[in-house]
Amino acid sequence: MLASGEDVNILVFDTEVYSNTGGQSSKATPTAAVAKFAASGKKVKKKDLGMIAATYGYVYVAQVAMGADKNQFLKAIIEAERYNGPSLIIAYAPCINHGIRQGMGRTQARAKQAVEAGYWHLWRYNPELKKEGKNPFILDSKEPTADFQEFLDGEVRFTSLKNTFPEIAEELYEKAKQDAQERYETYKKMAEQ
Repeated sequence: MLASGEDVNILVFDTEVYSNTGGQSSKATPTAAVAKFAASGKKVKKKDLGMIAATYGYVYVAQVAMGADKNQFLKAIIEAERYNGPSLIIAYAPCINHGIRQGMGRTQARAKQAVEAGYWHLWRYNPELKKEGKNPFILDSKEPTADFQEFLDGEVRFTSLKNTFPEIAEELYEKAKQDAQERYETYKKMAEQ
């Protein structure tokens, strides 16, 4: 649909698992997360759907987390609606399969923690800016200010790895952190171009 060039608006709730079928691992499942078919933690990093869509060059793309920055979320919705072409907004969506220790009533707080820890990044890619001679990529996330491991420890999908496969848990946690840092550094470079 995005490749069609049609004026369509798509909102993806990224739960990082196949939530509707019981929480199986998917290409969107991050490193070290435990899910069905990844009982010993996922070994490879998740795909970056937003960056894949942005490579078309004519698709408006935003990555948002409502609990982290409501203004950025609203700005992305308004920009996507105004854009005359395909748009994709990817929203961080904690779900029951994450095993949030604080409970599902704290999903907005978890989204904020995800951004503060550098686990999830906020950004927008607006092709209209190219016409104005500006960089179409805008990084809305700041440098991480919270502890990455502390964020992971807030969810059973990560901590259960320590209980069942302690011999590989620390290695996968470190890889998850490196994957997130690598994504952020890539986004930073894109925003500075």
